[in-house]
Amino acid sequence: MRGLRGRWRDRAVAAAGLTVIWALLWGSFTPLTMLGGALVAVVVLTVFPLPPVTYAGRVHPLGVLRFAWRFVRDLVVASAQVSALAFRFGHVPRSAVIAVPLRVPSDLGLTLTAEALSLVPGSLIVEADRESGVLYVHVLGVRDAAGAERFRRDVLDLERRIVHAFGSPAERRAIKEPPT
Repeated sequence: MRGLRGRWRDRAVAAAGLTVIWALLWGSFTPLTMLGGALVAVVVLTVFPLPPVTYAGRVHPLGVLRFAWRFVRDLVVASAQVSALAFRFGHVPRSAVIAVPLRVPSDLGLTLTAEALSLVPGSLIVEADRESGVLYVHVLGVRDAAGAERFRRDVLDLERRIVHAFGSPAERRAIKEPPT
């Protein structure tokens, strides 16, 4: 019985999220827009059912604040760095594709890490290997092996912040182990 209740709760959360997105796209939160969004959400979730997503963790407010603060800081710094690269005339920036094996290769952790990384200017996910938990990231401005290793450590630090914000107790224990 608990599994059925959990599925309905997940569907209700997804429908509410889709309804909010619908209202944001229309630019108004009128009752008619919300009703139309809810109707579209129900149709979308019925025609395209979502696979079950297991989430054994919980939201840790202090971890979320730390993650958000550092994420905004990374956005600002990376934007300035990419702008500087763009305006250096005659300079061809070097780049690299770096494989980063994550320490907690859960689907949610892999997805959140990949999304946060892709949102920061200068880095883009080329491939995510779900089976082995490896992200392949294209990075601007990497000049040598030391720079690649520095970027790899930064990604593992990002993963650690995400796990401290949203991870389960088992994931939080696993993140304390030194990276291989």
